[in-house]
Amino acid sequence: MNESRASKVARIAILSVLIVFTATPLYVMLSTSVKPLSEVQREFTWIPRSITIQPFIDMWSTVHLADYFLNSLIVAGISSTLSVVIALVAGYATSRYVFRGRNLFSGVILSTQMIPGILFLLPLFLIFVSVDNFLGFELLYQTRFGLIIVFMTFTLPFSIYMFANYLNGIPRELDEAARMDGCGVFATLFKVIVPTAVPGIVAVWVYSFMLAWGEILFASQLTDNESATLAIGLQNYATQLDVYWNQIMAASLAVSLPVVIGFMLLQRYFVAGLTAGSVK
Repeated sequence: MNESRASKVARIAILSVLIVFTATPLYVMLSTSVKPLSEVQREFTWIPRSITIQPFIDMWSTVHLADYFLNSLIVAGISSTLSVVIALVAGYATSRYVFRGRNLFSGVILSTQMIPGILFLLPLFLIFVSVDNFLGFELLYQTRFGLIIVFMTFTLPFSIYMFANYLNGIPRELDEAARMDGCGVFATLFKVIVPTAVPGIVAVWVYSFMLAWGEILFASQLTDNESATLAIGLQNYATQLDVYWNQIMAASLAVSLPVVIGFMLLQRYFVAGLTAGSVK
């Protein structure tokens, strides 16, 4: 079916507006990151009068950015991996087995996505403090382990839903053939189903990682200086004496790179898994 000229013009116009809307903030970040601080503090200019890479060097010493980067990498990596493993098992059970309360279980999982996360902040804070007081040492509050638990539980509902729908599209004959060869439930899952579900696994992992990487609400209240993530660390470029806008922009670009690079490398798996899991 040939596209009319009017439709083509409208499509190009809409895409152009979206590109400008998306690219403008990125350009401002990039241009600000290569300006000296004295120029940033003056009237804004679209084109830098002088270009320097010093902000990209100073951002590591002004704030302990490497420590925050490591915390975010550990928290996001472990929480997303645990979420994938647990959600894969739960999604497989939901997809392959009929049990009492299955529909209720699926409904409850989806309903949790409608509750704002801020409603869980105070209960989690009280639970974490109470557990730490009972144990006599900090296990959950102001630790990376506690943040991993929080991120993992918040990504689990959607991850289970995604896996259950994705696995529904994988023929059950594979399970039956594996069991005829003597495979148990877990052997069937990890030796037969997992290799065919790689796009779905990548999609869920990327979703969980990106959510944990940029989360700020729980990270701001449940961490201290030693366990704070990048989203919190970036705030330290604003001091009582000055705001290092050029270093903030440089650090923001550096923080975004791992997610952008990872998404580009795994894009085909992510798109295929997300699409399959949402429509099957």
